[in-house]
Amino acid sequence: MRLRLPEERPAEPPTGYKIAHPVLSQDGTRAGFTGVSLGGALPYGALADASCVYGLRHRAPHRRCDCGFHCVHDRATAEGLLCTGEHRAAVLLDVTVLGAYIRFELGFRYARQRVRVATVGPCACGAVAVALADAGWGRPGWRGLAAACAGCVHGRTSVSLAGFARLAGDGLRVVAGSGHGVVAGVGHGVVAGAGLRPGVAHGLGVPELVAEAALLQARLDWFQSRLAGLEERGTDNRPKG
Repeated sequence: MRLRLPEERPAEPPTGYKIAHPVLSQDGTRAGFTGVSLGGALPYGALADASCVYGLRHRAPHRRCDCGFHCVHDRATAEGLLCTGEHRAAVLLDVTVLGAYIRFELGFRYARQRVRVATVGPCACGAVAVALADAGWGRPGWRGLAAACAGCVHGRTSVSLAGFARLAGDGLRVVAGSGHGVVAGVGHGVVAGAGLRPGVAHGLGVPELVAEAALLQARLDWFQSRLAGLEERGTDNRPKG
């Protein structure tokens, strides 16, 4: 006898939480996420459909496979995953579960999702993040990103939190958090980073503009310090006498 799972038809799409690494395309025109375990080699956007990571032709989520997107019901459970060493640089995602799904005790495995909010943790130095900067790893065609404050961005390829939201699109909001909640929120905005063209800050509020200004000031300070160092070396190399 073939067992059938009970069917649910909720009035509203279920919601859940997960963690992922933010990524930026090589040309700096797209932003997305990559998982921390199964399917981590396949970046996805703010609105995406799941596929079988094993290359099988069935639709995800298949009852006899473990393919599909995964999330947990409880925010605190997802936040707990960020405590492990290999996941410290990940971000917390608030997602809407779309399409077919399989419900488990702790969460869902499902076919389609919309990432509504991405909460970025503090910079490695402990300060509040204003940007997502090159983390030193990646996937083919994609750079892995990690939280960075204005003082730690330096000359790395980076994108502001507002810029990441704009590149990801589909209504994504990106918020900067500390270890104890959200500090500042940003939505669609401008891009600020090495090799990226700045946009126009239409519709940004005070917190967003402050974050953008801090990031730009940090870059200006870095370039000025580099310029001063080059000038000092040039003076030392001048012939004496």
